[in-house]
Amino acid sequence: MLADLTAGAVQDAEARAEARPLADVERRALSLPPARDALAALSPAEGVKIIAEVKRASPSRGDLAAIPDPALQARLYEQGGASAISVLTEGRRFKGSLADLEAVKDAVSLPVLRKDFIATPYQVIEARAAGADLVLLIVAALEQEVLADLHTLIGDLGMTALVEAHTADEVARAADVGARLIGVNARNLSTFELDRDLFGRLSTLIPADAVKVAESAVLAPADVARYREAGADVVLVGEALVTGDPIATLQAFLGRPEEES
Repeated sequence: MLADLTAGAVQDAEARAEARPLADVERRALSLPPARDALAALSPAEGVKIIAEVKRASPSRGDLAAIPDPALQARLYEQGGASAISVLTEGRRFKGSLADLEAVKDAVSLPVLRKDFIATPYQVIEARAAGADLVLLIVAALEQEVLADLHTLIGDLGMTALVEAHTADEVARAADVGARLIGVNARNLSTFELDRDLFGRLSTLIPADAVKVAESAVLAPADVARYREAGADVVLVGEALVTGDPIATLQAFLGRPEEES
């Protein structure tokens, strides 16, 4: 599944490149204000921080929410206390787009993550051209040399890479390229099965100077608390926020009393 998703994302990027050549995208990327400091926004604090995700669908869960106005969704996330916004830009199975990311970036003051199946420099540069401050790199989808090259390019463009791992070896590979933001995804992207204890097993392998991000399997405040107890600095949440009241859900996940209307 991961290989198919990555191949599809690359194919779609190649189609976009025919309409918008790399040189044009580079000019746009370099003309934008500097990327927002994601590491500062997500750095360890007394309480857990949350990356809130704009997510319409997924291969494992199907359709989740229509989200006709991703900018409004993101503003609700910011109001609810999120520290960053993740935007699914993959169109085939997740029903996202770079237009969603651009709308979100214009609507909030938080760092914005492009969450997609990134495997080429063009995808990284178009992420910056769309306003992304962070870019997801999935270790399992990339050869080590490609992972290192893309990680370097992301940094050269002033962005931050969220490097996602699923095994001890992948955590080591993320550390080897100098990743400062390392995620552990409880969902295996090859089988889409969940392992709720995976973060706890791998978190101690993440370098001490890296921000630790727990991803997937978050539906209730207890799930966030469990990740925090296992060492997570940040928890990435998608489904629970798009299928419920985003502000109330965020405040519950952050352990804050719901504000009175």
